[in-house]
Amino acid sequence: MIGAVVQARMGSTRLPGKVLMPAAGKPLLAHLLERLGRARMVETMLVATSDDVRDDPVAALCSSLGVEVFRGSEHDVLDRYYQAARGAGIDLVVRITADCPLVDPAIVDAMVQYAVEHRGEFDLVTNRRPLTFPDGLDLDVIPIDALAQAWREAREPMQREHVIPWFWDTGRRLHNLEYPANLYAEHRWTLDYAEDYALIRRVIEELTPVFGSTFAMEDVLAFMADHPDVAHSNAQYITTQPVASTGRILSMAAAGRAQPIASSRSA
Repeated sequence: MIGAVVQARMGSTRLPGKVLMPAAGKPLLAHLLERLGRARMVETMLVATSDDVRDDPVAALCSSLGVEVFRGSEHDVLDRYYQAARGAGIDLVVRITADCPLVDPAIVDAMVQYAVEHRGEFDLVTNRRPLTFPDGLDLDVIPIDALAQAWREAREPMQREHVIPWFWDTGRRLHNLEYPANLYAEHRWTLDYAEDYALIRRVIEELTPVFGSTFAMEDVLAFMADHPDVAHSNAQYITTQPVASTGRILSMAAAGRAQPIASSRSA
């Protein structure tokens, strides 16, 4: 089964409670789950949060939305993540973090489709090494066997806290999928600082009346082109990085725009 597991917690040091900050009348996590629920290739989804009492509101929101919640270690995120995926019977894991509320289901579908077509050839499919999509549209697709190996073998605190570094550090088979242009260098849509929140809230409140929750990366790019003041409002947090193309361009031709669904999907 193909399933998405969303990491979410309230205890951010830079922007506490960020995942439940409001936009257009709903918490950002609710927007993320609604958008992710439109991915056609994802058969189930759940939220992996911690067992700390500060994360009770995260669990309560998910319960109200009919989305399954797994609760585990606050600091050993790799254990929490693996146990959540294994317990849900997921064999191809789509990893999403809650600081990406503008997740594009078309990108999710295209990356999962690639992973299905190339099953057995990789340990990790990602679009983050190097980053070429706007920061905040990144995700990983991981076979459960590879995630289980990481869970068994990862020892460093960074590897346990951030799930993916073990794959970098140990030279696993990596397929990175890229956008033809380096959008990462100019667009930051992830949620870490107050300026990020202001940008994301503006995007949601401007585009939701036009597209509902189906707006795609191209719609946000068009909005940013028309509103350069918004696009540049958090530019001080964009980090430069060397870009060494792998030559794998993500094909989104078959993904298209996500379509409305009749009801929320739950695990």
